[in-house]
Amino acid sequence: MSYWKEFIKGVWEHNPQLVVGLGFCPTLAITTSLSNALWMTLSTAFVLVCSNVLISLIRGIAHSHLRIPLYITIIATFVTIVDLSLNAYQPAVYRSLGIFIPLIVVNCITLGRAEEFAQKNSVIRSLLDGAGMGLGFGLTLIVLSFFREVLGANQLFGYTLIRGMEPAAVMILAPGAFFTLGLMLWAMNTINSRRRSK
Repeated sequence: MSYWKEFIKGVWEHNPQLVVGLGFCPTLAITTSLSNALWMTLSTAFVLVCSNVLISLIRGIAHSHLRIPLYITIIATFVTIVDLSLNAYQPAVYRSLGIFIPLIVVNCITLGRAEEFAQKNSVIRSLLDGAGMGLGFGLTLIVLSFFREVLGANQLFGYTLIRGMEPAAVMILAPGAFFTLGLMLWAMNTINSRRRSK
């Protein structure tokens, strides 16, 4: 597989949420605003890339019975860097994302990429895999949060879009997240089935 395909597979073919079905907890919880989605994307992508690279570097010396605890320790280290950095430099974002930054440690996407990919592949491929999966995760968050913020709050990045328009408040609530994500899954499956039939 070429380096480009290694990177791009996380966006569509193996998208963490829409294809593999991982990482729904932060997807549904923090996508009430586009700002939250962008910061969560950056945080998760940073952890994915850094942990994939480090795990790939040490894969030859890590004993099999210590593999999972070692991976969790590595991932937790990078999550701690993100958590403390957001707390120090972006306190409003830190409060807004809350517990979902520390929960990146046990997110199935990060653990899954470490176990399934980084431990078996080169550093470059692991870096591209982490970046691609982070991008795929982030694009899902961004699209979902865009529709939820615009339709549910009549805002974008905190700015009112149409004065006097009554927003559909259900879009900011959990049912709105499930409904929008369901539409995204339907759209992706429809596009994939049409591409396969050609």
